[in-house]
Amino acid sequence: QVQLVESGGGLVQAGGSLRLSCAASGRSFSSIDMGWFRQAPGKEREFVASIGWNSRSTSYADSVRGRFTISRDNAKNTVHLQMNSLKPDDTAVYYCNHASYWGQGTQVTVSS
Repeated sequence: QVQLVESGGGLVQAGGSLRLSCAASGRSFSSIDMGWFRQAPGKEREFVASIGWNSRSTSYADSVRGRFTISRDNAKNTVHLQMNSLKPDDTAVYYCNHASYWGQGTQVTVSS
């Protein structure tokens, strides 16, 4: 079992930044890969970024590469998503993920 709780969402103007956090509990956090997904209104949930258990491997969707950075702190059982140069198209509910486990999501709204 893995429990995931996201935080850090909010309303920001285009060009601004936000930092999302995901607190994990349950299964040994330091041994599991983690990811972020997002779902915009009327659209399917899509992959945003992922990070390996030891932070050596990261992956990004083309739409966010160069603007978003995923990181983790295994000592604090947290994973972060630093989002810079935000665009209105980034507006969505952002979800933390490991395997079949999902958090409740945090809303990110980018105004133009």
